Amino acid sequence: MIELVVFDMAGTTVHDGDAVRSAFHATLGASGIEVDAAIVDSVMGLPKPDALRILLASAGRAIRQEEIDELHTAFTARMCEYYASSPEVREIPGALAVFSTLRKAGIKVALNTGFFRPIVDVLLARLGWRSPEVIDAVVTSDEVPRGRPHPDMILHLMERLGIQDAGRVAKVGDTTVDMEEGISAGCKFVIGVLSGTGALEQFRACPHTHIVPSIVDVPAIILS
Repeated sequence: MIELVVFDMAGTTVHDGDAVRSAFHATLGASGIEVDAAIVDSVMGLPKPDALRILLASAGRAIRQEEIDELHTAFTARMCEYYASSPEVREIPGALAVFSTLRKAGIKVALNTGFFRPIVDVLLARLGWRSPEVIDAVVTSDEVPRGRPHPDMILHLMERLGIQDAGRVAKVGDTTVDMEEGISAGCKFVIGVLSGTGALEQFRACPHTHIVPSIVDVPAIILS
C-alpha cells in the first residue's frame, strides 16, 4: 500500500498561466539576456538557481555566482508578486478533491518544488493550503542539500512523515525532472501529468512512468 504521495506544485497541482516560463524570460530579458524557449522548457522543475545557471551558459554568458544570485532574487520577487495577485493562480481542477480522497484513504499528501521557500509561502497562503488541514508537509529545494533530479526532497519528506520504504511512495509531477526525482528515490509509482510542462513523448522516454492527463487521474492508480 502507498503511504505517501509527493506532488509537484506549478503545472501539477497549481495552475498559474505558465508564469514560470514567463518569469524566466522576463528576468533574463531585463538584463539583456535572450534565451531559447526550448532551453527554458528543459530546465523546468529544477531548483531555480540551477536553472538560471544553465540558461546563462546557453546564452554564452560567463557563469558568476553573483549574477546568478541577483537574477534569482529578481525572479523570486517577480514570482511572489504574481502569485500574490494574479487571477490566473488557482488549483488545477480537482486538486483539493484528490488530496482529500488520498488522505481519507490513510495516505499522506506532500508537496515539493523547484522554488525556494519565499515563493512557496506566498503561493500556499494564496491557495489556503495549510498543514495539517489540507496537506501533510511541504519541502522546497532550498531546504535540502540537492534539488531535483536528486531524491533529497522525497527522502526528506519520508523522514519527516515517518515513511521507511520508498516502495510505499508515489511521485507526481509535470516535468521529466520530476520523473527522474521519483525514479532516483525508488518510488513505487512515478506519475507524469500532462496538465503542465510535460509532453507525452518526453514522459514516454522516462522508464517506469505512468502518464495521465491530470491529477484527477492519480487516485485510480494509487488506490487500485
